[in-house]
Amino acid sequence: MTNPNPRPVPLEQTRERIVTQLCDQYAAENLTDTALEERLTKAYAATTVVALQELVADLPTEAPGSSTGVAVARPDMVSERQVILAVMGGAERKGAWTPPQHLHVVTVMGGAHLDFREARFSPGVTDVTCFVLMGGVEIIVPPGVHVELNGFALMGGFGQHGGRELPSDPNAPVLRIGGVAVMGGVDLQVRLPGQSEGDVRAAERLARREAKRLGRGGGYDI
Repeated sequence: MTNPNPRPVPLEQTRERIVTQLCDQYAAENLTDTALEERLTKAYAATTVVALQELVADLPTEAPGSSTGVAVARPDMVSERQVILAVMGGAERKGAWTPPQHLHVVTVMGGAHLDFREARFSPGVTDVTCFVLMGGVEIIVPPGVHVELNGFALMGGFGQHGGRELPSDPNAPVLRIGGVAVMGGVDLQVRLPGQSEGDVRAAERLARREAKRLGRGGGYDI
């Protein structure tokens, strides 16, 4: 049966974005458990975009002068191509590093950890091509990056956790991830700098619990 009074789509999109921001602020320790629950209750009950925006108006925002909060490197500082190889071992990139325009990651019975949260991105598109055989690649990106995730998996998978809306800034960096995974996987996570996987899961649990309590279903995924 069709709902005769559906909520406007822009309102629902704003609600999802605000809930995501509240959970991020909680994970960054800018909100207590009680404050998060109170604001989530108001977010799910809000009937206007203005009421939703007021819930994050007093919270910390991105650094001034940055529309996405993501660092972009000068074109002359970005190499064209690099290869990361992990065979029966591990490889890691994290901290302040500059990915090449084309990054090839090969793991054979090993694993690679790529943390882009403090990376200086190439202007435009950064391609990450993964070949995984009985191993894995873990990729962490910050909010504010356009992510395209496509790949072929055989007895494995390409998955994303902590999903976010695509950033509205058309000039935001683009991270395009693809490749092949055989008996292995590529796992993409969206986290703030300094945010652990446990922080994300705690915020998700609170959001799902509050959504269920308010009768909006318990399957909300942020």
